[in-house]
Amino acid sequence: MKPRPEPPRPDQESVWDFPRPAVAQPSASRITIEHDGLIVADTRASIRTLETSHPPTYYIHPADINPDILHRADGSSFCEWKGAAAYWDVRINDIILPKVGWSYPSPTADFAILRNHIAFYAAPFDRCLVDGETVIPQPGEFYGGWITSKLAGPFKGGPGSRGW
Repeated sequence: MKPRPEPPRPDQESVWDFPRPAVAQPSASRITIEHDGLIVADTRASIRTLETSHPPTYYIHPADINPDILHRADGSSFCEWKGAAAYWDVRINDIILPKVGWSYPSPTADFAILRNHIAFYAAPFDRCLVDGETVIPQPGEFYGGWITSKLAGPFKGGPGSRGW
């Protein structure tokens, strides 16, 4: 099924105008992650990755992540553009959120800006925000994009979008 892009409003970006292959760029948006009454991360200096049909994924420097809760997890995966990914668990009190974060310790040259930054899936947390707006997690179990009202879709990850 070929997707039909939604026309963006003047205050929106269309994910169908995002490039392919993907790119990474600095973002000044305030990115906040909250869980179980704790601020997991809070920054105005993230890196966002953009790819056609995907909402942005935000990568956060560890200096802006609560240092007591982040723990390296087992496993890895590979992105054709970014390289080999490592995974991270978040542990808050007795709560363990397994493999909710990922990073690229040795990213490809085009994504060198992501080195020493960690991205997080939005769904496992109580709230993830972009500039104060609670995000909707990108559909699908693999994708890590964050959907806000500033984006026009449709978004890859839902039923029937595998071949987009």
